[in-house]
Amino acid sequence: MNATLIDSLRVTSGGSLSFALGLTLLAGLFMWLALEIFRSGRRVLAENQQQRIALEKLRAQLAETKLRCREAEQAQTGWNGIRKFAVVKKVFQCDDVNAFYLKPHDGRPLPQFKPGQYLTFQLDLPGRDKSLIRCYSLSDSPHQKDYYRVTIKKEKSPADKPELPTGAGSSFFTDVVKEGDILNVKAPTGHFFLDMAKLNPIVLLAGGVGITPMLSMANAIAAGGSKREAYFFFGVRNRREHIHKEELEKLAAEHDNIHLHIAYSKPGEKDVKEKDFHHEGRVDIELLKAVLPSNNFEYYLCGSGAFMKSLTDGLEAWGVPDKDVYFEAFGPATVKKKATVPTQAETTHLQKVMVTFARSNKTVRWEPIAENLLEFAKSQGVKIDSGCCAGGCGSCSVAIKSGAVTYLKKPDATPEAGSCFTCVCRPKNDLILDA
Repeated sequence: MNATLIDSLRVTSGGSLSFALGLTLLAGLFMWLALEIFRSGRRVLAENQQQRIALEKLRAQLAETKLRCREAEQAQTGWNGIRKFAVVKKVFQCDDVNAFYLKPHDGRPLPQFKPGQYLTFQLDLPGRDKSLIRCYSLSDSPHQKDYYRVTIKKEKSPADKPELPTGAGSSFFTDVVKEGDILNVKAPTGHFFLDMAKLNPIVLLAGGVGITPMLSMANAIAAGGSKREAYFFFGVRNRREHIHKEELEKLAAEHDNIHLHIAYSKPGEKDVKEKDFHHEGRVDIELLKAVLPSNNFEYYLCGSGAFMKSLTDGLEAWGVPDKDVYFEAFGPATVKKKATVPTQAETTHLQKVMVTFARSNKTVRWEPIAENLLEFAKSQGVKIDSGCCAGGCGSCSVAIKSGAVTYLKKPDATPEAGSCFTCVCRPKNDLILDA
């Protein structure tokens, strides 16, 4: 092979190597560029996502701030004492249940309440020398600016004690109050309400007329345009006791985030399942387990004492934290959350405390197992007027002549100086009451 041919082969081989090396370098450059573009893209996407999260958080904070400011403004537009309201509409709902639509007689604006709160009425009943105080939950959305609505069921005599009279306040509303009447009303109040600034899912549990605060909560979610998920369970015997039936059905039909579950314990012959009701039986923990995807909700309850006792016990056994369970009831239906166990020293001290009912001329030793001063007075045959039995209406207020009391919960209203709300307190030391 001559020299010229050898030199030619060397050049060709070197060129191929250079070309291959160039392609390799170029491919490496493209890969590096692609990787950088990919990294930059991921970085931009991550930054955008963080910005969206920050923006959503800011919007939520602004919405909550606006809500808190609005609540503060609304609190200032409330009123002290009694304000007169006209009954502009009385609507029959079902057996012994009527809805009352109230407008301020003075025509001034209404403060917006919190869904779940109640109104306190000072009723002047014929034949009574003292006004009767009664509390009834508001049953419509706080977004209604023209009226307040309460839905009241006539309280009949117990089946096992027909000799007892019917409920004085509920009978007065059912049998006597009519459209055009003027009623004395105190401003909305109550610590049992739905926080509208929160967005976590909730479960509303109602039995009978206990539906009223729950309906207010559901209406508030719907009227406010919230997408907050709510499971609404309502238990009654049959259609004859189905309060606000059409309103509930319309609410569920128009809002996908409100899941309605009606339970009839004793359906009538004409009651149709999947039309009038969804479940035969009672609203109990087994029904909740069958319907809910988990127990990770906040629970709001209102109904009879037995209804709430069964559900609160069931929720506890299901592992629902006590802090996620809220309930409301008036009078003897009130359920107590577990109280802090008193120390031995506190128990010993309370066993020595003497309570004197001065007007009744009776002095007795305090019983540490007593729920409160109101119940203790009743057990001793001392009569003290009462209304809500939740520290809101003030009808159980009694003057303290000597001694001091300890409150079991913060009252909704503030007792007058030198007085106490006997339904939510117990003696701190030897006590003399003007009762």
